[in-house]
Amino acid sequence: MKTIKILLQLIILFCLTFNSCSKAQDRPPAVAGMFYPEDPKQLSSVCNQYLDSAGEKSLNVKPIGIIVPHAGYVYSGQVAAYAFKELKNADYDAAIILGPSHIEYFPFASVYSGNSYSTPLGKIHIDKKIVSLCETEDKFVRLSSRGHRFKPFERGEHSLEVELPFLQTVLGNIPIVPIVIGTMDWNVIQALGERLGEIASKKNVILIASSDLSHFHSYSECKKIDNGLISRLKLLNPKSFYNGLASKDFEACGGAPITAMMIAAKKAGANSIKVLKYANSGDIAYGDKSRVVGYLSAVLYNEKNIKSEEKEMKSKPLFEGELNKGEQLYLIELAEQTVRAVVINQPPPKPKNILDKFKEKRGAFVTLEKHDQLRGCIGYILPVYPLYETVIEVATSAALKDPRFPPVSESELDDITVEVSVLTVPKVITDPKVIEVGKHGIIIKRGFYQGLLLPQVATEYGWDRETFLEHTCNKAGLPKDAWKDKDTEIKIFSAQVFNRKTLGVE
Repeated sequence: MKTIKILLQLIILFCLTFNSCSKAQDRPPAVAGMFYPEDPKQLSSVCNQYLDSAGEKSLNVKPIGIIVPHAGYVYSGQVAAYAFKELKNADYDAAIILGPSHIEYFPFASVYSGNSYSTPLGKIHIDKKIVSLCETEDKFVRLSSRGHRFKPFERGEHSLEVELPFLQTVLGNIPIVPIVIGTMDWNVIQALGERLGEIASKKNVILIASSDLSHFHSYSECKKIDNGLISRLKLLNPKSFYNGLASKDFEACGGAPITAMMIAAKKAGANSIKVLKYANSGDIAYGDKSRVVGYLSAVLYNEKNIKSEEKEMKSKPLFEGELNKGEQLYLIELAEQTVRAVVINQPPPKPKNILDKFKEKRGAFVTLEKHDQLRGCIGYILPVYPLYETVIEVATSAALKDPRFPPVSESELDDITVEVSVLTVPKVITDPKVIEVGKHGIIIKRGFYQGLLLPQVATEYGWDRETFLEHTCNKAGLPKDAWKDKDTEIKIFSAQVFNRKTLGVE
């Protein structure tokens, strides 16, 4: 009986506390202790650990908008840190944060009309002046507590809240404008995006879209779906991105916030987007790979603000003198013919009527796969021979001389697929931030040690820039952090990579 009385007193105290918060229009934490640590010291330590692990900024430019995940920190906190680190040392007057409603449907975007949001790290005040500018006459965007407030013993919306401790860690208690979108109606998304774009064009704000990606597919299916979303996202076309969501080409619970933020960011001057980190819940040490959720960090920015060396590298095409489809197919067939000939002890082909483009000296790699597993890969980094001769030489070596594998046998030939990578001339860099994952290959050299990894390796394994550098150091036989040493030379190159599948001629 005494226990019941104490429990009732605690319930009454909680209700009184919640009601007093409601009167003060302070939105208390709803998921502290569940999605992230409730203890302030532990929470601060966790956020800083994730930010430290994310390394240095990827871009020397002030972000206009970022996309971050909102799952429990153990699953998505590290991914989120890659975007929040881009805000370090940036000067903003306020943060506009957009999230989806997981709790209830309502046909508008709800701009919080209260005074503050709270986390274990403290209270964050609402920027009332910006809030007053958000509401639209058509009521697609309204000042409201819908989607923000919650009652005792009810689930509270987490999509905005989980971003706040990171924001507090990086920018302090910066004023915020919290917005929860309760629908996927294009009219609402467009109205919100246009209005926020007008505000962001005049105010010094950072736009933050909170979203996870595909939900509860297998590990491989999740990556396939999310890669489709990333490809569409890179087009920086809000309507096209929205249409992909509507037609279920890909998934994102925060698809509406991403789309609205994209509209706003473009109106505020964003003309480029960079994916910083992708992972899913199966990537953590004890992650279940049968039903996973995808996570993404990305930054939207204006490319003209990038510092000189980085801007110079970004202005260069993927491959100078890009090969067209017919030329790519010619080199694939040349590599295939070479492999088949040398495996059956015949001389390699001697092509005639060589195009001038193939007579240019180029570095190249030939990669052989069998049932989607590596079976050989050899290449020349530097432009020593004419391109067609290089392909013949490295195709021969990939089939017979890769020290990691026995020579390809005649019985394997029908199962072997060929990929060709044609390289640009490697260039020494002084700032690793210019390296773009998926575009650049890396050469690490210190003393007699040297290692190289092709651009597609980082993409295949989902590495970020720092991980890519570390693995290249390992390939060179150096400590993984050797790339930070001033005596280590870093070169980068681009590659045009193609096979029959990419050309659609399987």
